Amino acid sequence: MKLHSKILLGLATGAVAGVAANALAPGAQWVRLVADYVAGPVGQVFLRLLLMTVIPLVFASLTLGVAGIGDLRRLGRVGGRTLAYFVLSSVLATVLGLALVNAVQPGAGIGSATREALLEGYRAQAEGMRVGGTRGLGIDTFVHIVPINPLRAAVEMDLLGVICFSLLFGAALALLPEERARPLVRGIEALADVVLKLIDFAMRLAPYGVFGLVFVLTSRFGWHLLEQLGVYVGVVVAGLLLHGLVTLSLLVRFLGGRDPLWFWRRARASLLTAFSTSSSNATLPTNIAVAERELGVPPPVAGFVLPLGATLNMNGTALYEGVTVLFLAQAFGVDLSLAQQVVVVALSVVTAIGAAGVPGGSLPLLMGVLAAVGVPPEGIAIILGVDRLLDMCRTTLNVAGDLSAAVYVARTESAALATVEQVAPPLAA
Repeated sequence: MKLHSKILLGLATGAVAGVAANALAPGAQWVRLVADYVAGPVGQVFLRLLLMTVIPLVFASLTLGVAGIGDLRRLGRVGGRTLAYFVLSSVLATVLGLALVNAVQPGAGIGSATREALLEGYRAQAEGMRVGGTRGLGIDTFVHIVPINPLRAAVEMDLLGVICFSLLFGAALALLPEERARPLVRGIEALADVVLKLIDFAMRLAPYGVFGLVFVLTSRFGWHLLEQLGVYVGVVVAGLLLHGLVTLSLLVRFLGGRDPLWFWRRARASLLTAFSTSSSNATLPTNIAVAERELGVPPPVAGFVLPLGATLNMNGTALYEGVTVLFLAQAFGVDLSLAQQVVVVALSVVTAIGAAGVPGGSLPLLMGVLAAVGVPPEGIAIILGVDRLLDMCRTTLNVAGDLSAAVYVARTESAALATVEQVAPPLAA
């Protein structure tokens, strides 16, 4: 059985087992014990194995990607195309989400009693995020992207700092004479090979880890929260599906020059890993392997685009933030004008870029967007109960957007095109 089939089987059995446990034995001690001492630890070990490889993988892949591209003018062209694609796809996602939420008006159906009950149940968690969410966006953010100590940035999982150091290190390496740079390049290539072996070890645990992560979620919450927030959840999921199946498919077709069905079939392992872990960072190792082995993206392009995408390209998060802001505005009776909704689009794209690629990483920044348009930030407590499920969905779209960007950049680079041709023939004009 192929890996993606095993992961899908683990996902399905974990969901069925968790929902059944929640329905047949709600609040039972044995269910909690299984979740806390069996399923939960297995899922967390799998997640931590993937996260363990992120820092060395980002350093090795970005450094080799920049050094492999070589000419710094070409690097600037590749970087410009990559960032332009990120912004375009995120803006399209946010606009689509706002169009759906304006059409459906899910917040208008939230009664005051339900709203107060949800606020009461999750207010403490929301306040804790507000206190802990010190990370924001401003001039200091851009200054601190350049790390004083790259080792400290690695230890603290400051991915932006690691990315900055890796880009500069790779650029400096590209400027050295080839005979001077070759030994170090070979050493970093060996590091990348070792990390890929570690990822292979982790993925052997993937079906069991996915089972554990999904079982813990579904056995604890079941579907009762979806009954209260079903319309909101439906709008978010519908927006994510539409953006993935329509918008990203069109971008893959017309900008990437590939058949969308071919793209989605070969991306399955990455999408399932993203859905189960709710983390773009944790999915990055799998994403790079899928891009190179399944989509035929050359290692320099995959190593450059995908680590950047894991931090900067958050299509799903931008759409989710736009929908959530308007939903909560409707729930609290705050009427947002067209100009304010344009502000929501801009802030959703920018804060999605600043969001950490870990479960729930966008929520502290989302509270800042709510405050900026006059919606009570503590209102985020209303959606916290279903956020983990939506986090799984939007992370999947984030990862799909990264892969589509890699396919596009690979096509636009003449040196990369020959490698892509070996995997799939170009579409007929």
